[in-house]
Amino acid sequence: MKEEEEKTEVILSLGSNQGDRSAWLAFAVRILSAHPHTEVTAVSPVYKTEPVDVLPEFSKAQYFNEVVVCETDLSVQEFSDFIHRIEHEAGRVRGDTPNSPRTLDIDIIIFGDVRMETEELTLPHPRALTRRFVLQPLADIKPSFHFPDDPLTVSEHLAKLSDHPSVVLVDDRLLKTKVSTKWNYPF
Repeated sequence: MKEEEEKTEVILSLGSNQGDRSAWLAFAVRILSAHPHTEVTAVSPVYKTEPVDVLPEFSKAQYFNEVVVCETDLSVQEFSDFIHRIEHEAGRVRGDTPNSPRTLDIDIIIFGDVRMETEELTLPHPRALTRRFVLQPLADIKPSFHFPDDPLTVSEHLAKLSDHPSVVLVDDRLLKTKVSTKWNYPF
């Protein structure tokens, strides 16, 4: 953990295309909010999105996606471990097939001004600026945000992207979250 007064802004992309998608997203936000060293500061609307870079047999499993902004005094590694535990608690199974359906996927898009490239994690996220399912919800809550050393805002990057694959705002009446868990921090 870093010094208590040192908080880092973190931008996360959350996705689910298995089970009750809206409930899994809400589950993740609840756990992020409950961590004593993490404060959720913004949550975007939820979007229904076509899968990207998947095998043909997974092409019909549409995602629900949202972006969450939080502040933490955890280190990058501690925070990464924490979100992997959230995914595990949601029943995510990591297999050999990339981009296979999952109950919950949490990607760190930005971790303050950290730049790193390891086998497990690259920051900022290397494909975030090319993915409408990241930029659209991020533009809803931080339209003027700039990625490190990038002259364009999130909104300007979004305007340059194709409309395909589609990203459609989910009617909030569909978001009746009902995941009941036995989760207690820490897990």
